[in-house]
Amino acid sequence: MDDLYHPRILELAGDIPHLGRLEAPDGAATKVSRVCGSVVTVELKLADGVVSAIAVHPKACALGQAATGVLAMHAIGASPKEIRDARDGLRAMLKGEGPPPAGRFWELRHLEGVRDYPARHASTMLAFDAAVEALDQAQKQAA
Repeated sequence: MDDLYHPRILELAGDIPHLGRLEAPDGAATKVSRVCGSVVTVELKLADGVVSAIAVHPKACALGQAATGVLAMHAIGASPKEIRDARDGLRAMLKGEGPPPAGRFWELRHLEGVRDYPARHASTMLAFDAAVEALDQAQKQAA
């Protein structure tokens, strides 16, 4: 289990940028893990086809917080496709069906050890699942 909570995971979990709430977000979503009770809320704004602002509100385990940290650190300037691809890549990595995500969300590779703990997959996915739902909401609102 030590491989799950190595120093970089703990750093990411303990130093999450953009904590809080946005005033008038374009999209917002909250995801809850039924397994452990972790909760992550993501709010975002879009401008010129990319994320222009993000706020996260995690009440999650260290793994969920680490994934939230990676999202919050790199989401501004990301296209919706980049975030969706990162979510899909994270899911595939956890299921053992693909390599860690690359590009701006490359630090998700630090969560590769979670693959061996299926009960922890849901909490690890919360931030990216919430971000994609918030993006869907924002894009629907803009259309």
